[in-house]
Amino acid sequence: MKELKGKKVLVTGAGGFIGSHLTEKLVREGASVRALVHYNSRNDWGLLEMLAPEVLKNVEIFTGDVQDPFSMRKAVKGVDLVFHLAALIAIPYSYNAPQSYVTTNVQGTLNVVQACLDENVGKVVHTSTSETYGTALYAPIDEKHPLQGQSPYSASKIGADKIAESYYLSFGLQAATIRPFNTYGPRQSARAVIPTIISQVLSGGPLKLGSLHPTRDLNYVEDTVDGFIKVALSEKSAGQVINVGSGSEISIGELAKKIMKIIGSEVEIITDDQRIRPEKSEVGRLLCDNSKARELAGWQPRVGLDEGLKRTVEWVRENRSHYKSGIYNV
Repeated sequence: MKELKGKKVLVTGAGGFIGSHLTEKLVREGASVRALVHYNSRNDWGLLEMLAPEVLKNVEIFTGDVQDPFSMRKAVKGVDLVFHLAALIAIPYSYNAPQSYVTTNVQGTLNVVQACLDENVGKVVHTSTSETYGTALYAPIDEKHPLQGQSPYSASKIGADKIAESYYLSFGLQAATIRPFNTYGPRQSARAVIPTIISQVLSGGPLKLGSLHPTRDLNYVEDTVDGFIKVALSEKSAGQVINVGSGSEISIGELAKKIMKIIGSEVEIITDDQRIRPEKSEVGRLLCDNSKARELAGWQPRVGLDEGLKRTVEWVRENRSHYKSGIYNV
């Protein structure tokens, strides 16, 4: 994409699953990329460590913390565009540590958008989540669907989304909010359901899962990353919330059967009580209406579920040492 060539870009949360794929894509498209990774004494860059050397050598690593406003002011200095992905995202962990979700997701987003305003950043793409919708009150879910805080995680993301919106309405910051549905693909941790299923099946089972009836709209990471970039480049996206999802749904139970068929191994499925969300917190159905993304950003999904799962199975198979299939990854 010629619009990215030479553009100075910051990706917060660059060491994460989607962030690492987005960083890689931006570099390959010719952008000058600064990658914010959470400071740690090991100088561990998360999943950026898995990028090809020819890609990683073109990434400026910035270690910091979105919870620190001074750190964010330095991180955004001199950039044209910010992709804000840094967040705590594990739903089960949000039951145990809700305050950390508020400080990271809400306060962190405030620090990012304030820094962008102070440093005159041209545009910010803020990352939301389909979890903000809760269980579908109607389907497919468009951007006008009510927001429901069915977990501390989703509540914190609703707060973060509204902070980004307020900076557009109050101060004119060119902030767009992308709302991805369930993204999957290579490098994803076993915190997510697809790597959980794959790693357990490859290990010979049994397959321990929570509720099997909820449905999810699954979007391959390559398509999600394309959505981020197209939302950023759209002249109509500022001040908007834009769904990015496949427009199809599948239950967790049917998903498990599909993955077992791809792997060629059928194992016993066991309900693990510790993996079941509190009844009123479980999101029963997610199905994306992506028509706004098509209209405003020219985005559409390209990788079908079967193809995406095959690619993901192969990656997990080749990187099984990264997964602890015998434990519940919160």
